[in-house]
Amino acid sequence: MALMKHVVHVMVSAMFMMTPTVAAFDILSNENVSFRYWGQNSYGASHHNQETAWQQRLAHYCKDSVIDVLPIAFLTSFYGEGDLPFINLGNICNSGNNAKFAGTELLDCSFLASDIKKCQAAGKIVTLSIGGANSGNVGFQNDTQATQYAQVIWDIFLGGMSSTRPFGTAVLDGIDMDIEGGSQTGYAAFLKELRKLMDASEKQFYLTAAPQCVFPDANLGDTLNAVGFDVVFVQFYNNWCGLQNYNNPDAWNFGTWDNWAKTVSPNRDVKIYIGAPASSSAGNGYVNASILSTIIQETMTQYSSFGGVMLWDASQAYANNRFDESVKNALVQCDSPTSIASSTATSTTVTTVATTSPTPPPTSCTGIQYWKESSIYVKGDHVKYKRQLWMAKWWTQDDIPGGDANVWLDKGSC
Repeated sequence: MALMKHVVHVMVSAMFMMTPTVAAFDILSNENVSFRYWGQNSYGASHHNQETAWQQRLAHYCKDSVIDVLPIAFLTSFYGEGDLPFINLGNICNSGNNAKFAGTELLDCSFLASDIKKCQAAGKIVTLSIGGANSGNVGFQNDTQATQYAQVIWDIFLGGMSSTRPFGTAVLDGIDMDIEGGSQTGYAAFLKELRKLMDASEKQFYLTAAPQCVFPDANLGDTLNAVGFDVVFVQFYNNWCGLQNYNNPDAWNFGTWDNWAKTVSPNRDVKIYIGAPASSSAGNGYVNASILSTIIQETMTQYSSFGGVMLWDASQAYANNRFDESVKNALVQCDSPTSIASSTATSTTVTTVATTSPTPPPTSCTGIQYWKESSIYVKGDHVKYKRQLWMAKWWTQDDIPGGDANVWLDKGSC
């Protein structure tokens, strides 16, 4: 990816409240937001003379209820000096201003331990992202090597013990795979071994991934099919299938990822996030807050695998008038549509629906619910979809407005 894409995975949710009780991160929620990577100072990379808006310390992004998950980016190489990994955290911890552990290239960023613990105490999860634009420097020769290396990552970043822990006594909450080049050899074995170590611990750990929206992803596709990830942050930017082509059914493919989640993924409860640039300088395919809010609300009501939004990145979102706040507001204000029938409707329910009177023709889009994949509609029912008003021509379920089934009548802009 381009340099601007060095993001901060920061999942956003209403977690940190100004009360003594702090809610824990809820993986099953569909109101989470993620800054795709903290650590790379994306805004600073493109705005050299605006240092006041550069990336701040990690704890800075845990002061309110917007941020949920902060993947620290990046681990860019597995086998540095001493066969230990190499990390670079932009303007916060880098080889130019921070010490390394003796005999290695591994940075000692232990001053961030207090930041990590503060964010975790606020109900957020903090993970480590592997890869980024320089993913060619990570990888394995075979499954045996990969399985052995899982213990190294466990010991220095997660629940193990080591004298070379970059974040000191802080225990990260999981691993994110942002692989954008090289071979997939060993990744499945590596992650499966990590999962074993995670499952044997009393602490909850997570595995996430950040593929491109192009399906299947060339650098993670096989791994996604082999490993039960908890969350997949699909990058709907810097690609033809990005947010800029949301109204093109031949390009926008969240439905493809939803189908993968429900029929192929080893974890059928995996959550799919919309990955979006947090500003026009963060990546190609940026859409403003109003358009993104509509996309969020429509996707949220249509697909049960939807888990939230990932933004690239924290520094970009904060510099862009707290773009993350607009995203969060869209998530929490999205009212679930009142379905005529639930997705588990029985034949008896369907019979009842078939005799239900259609909704009266609307004079505007006010009060009209978004189309939902699992709902049953009858002739005359109205829905909103992709900023258009649609009316059902006859009984229908799972047929997308404007799709090949031709069961919906376009009633104009909504």
